Amino acid sequence: MEMQFRKFPGTGVAVSEIGFGTWTVSTGWWGQKTDDEAVAMLRSAHDNHGITFFDAADSYGNGRSERQLAAAFAGRRSEVVFGTKVGYDIYDENAAKARRGQAELPQRFDPEYMRLALERSLERLGTDYIDVLQLHNIKMDHVRNPVIWETLRDFKREGKIRVWGAAFGPAIGWRYEAIELCERERDIGTMQIIWNILEQEPGTSMIEAARDNAPDCAFNIRVTHASGMLEGKYTEDTVFPENDHRRHRPRSWLVNGVKKIQTLDFLAERMTLGQASLKWLLAEPRVGTTLPNIYDFDQLDEFSRASDLPDLSANAMDHIAELAAQNFGVEEEAMKYKGTMERAVS
Repeated sequence: MEMQFRKFPGTGVAVSEIGFGTWTVSTGWWGQKTDDEAVAMLRSAHDNHGITFFDAADSYGNGRSERQLAAAFAGRRSEVVFGTKVGYDIYDENAAKARRGQAELPQRFDPEYMRLALERSLERLGTDYIDVLQLHNIKMDHVRNPVIWETLRDFKREGKIRVWGAAFGPAIGWRYEAIELCERERDIGTMQIIWNILEQEPGTSMIEAARDNAPDCAFNIRVTHASGMLEGKYTEDTVFPENDHRRHRPRSWLVNGVKKIQTLDFLAERMTLGQASLKWLLAEPRVGTTLPNIYDFDQLDEFSRASDLPDLSANAMDHIAELAAQNFGVEEEAMKYKGTMERAVS
């Protein structure tokens, strides 16, 4: 099996179709990993599985993810593509002390802070440029502030970054933040969004907006397996570890999710459901790379192999669309989204 690659439009930046999101090895939210364990997994991803794109953020472990990447690929910078994100003020010690669990830190996107955050990330990564820099979980007032986006263009002109864009989250939503960003900043190079077979909106709307307004925007997809549901291994009796974020979801999420994936059994005839879920994403040409949650070597092997597997058939893609239109046969409360989901009428 060979990894396949895609390019960010209008750039020379080529990335593996399967990337590695370092939140699983640096934050403790998916189980604890030592730095040595993380470095071993990152190196294996590249050396044994062909993964070249590694996505970090300065807020993942307060710089830990970036330091792990620097340790994993010291002296090998040209072999890998580093993506990172800035925007949360990890240098505000009082806010950091008051933080509980996965609560968001205060955000800063003024030019002075953005430059400070960029320089600190460069130091931690041990490099003089970042391939892909995204603003972390922006809100509508950030979308509408042209100074923020011009600052990113300055960084690119200075050679400190190669591609710039935005990440949306932490929860699912933010439809019109993404759509309006495409309309305002048409030269944006990338967006990171939640998108998967079970959660097709608002990701589909975001991609359509880029198709119409931002021709060079490639999408980095996270939550590719609906927080593990599309790995096909959960049952109604699954119990998550104490420090696992899925443990705090309502039980209906687990019960209804298991019912939904039972309708997708047909996808596992030629590959695993987890691999088929990635092939569904990669059927969209605007997807630059996918970022499945990888937290053990078995997953690393399974997901990386998806890149070179046959595409899903047109019949399979059509059947998925039919199932999604019926919410996979499950009646449940409407999804609660974050951010701006309806366009304001002026």
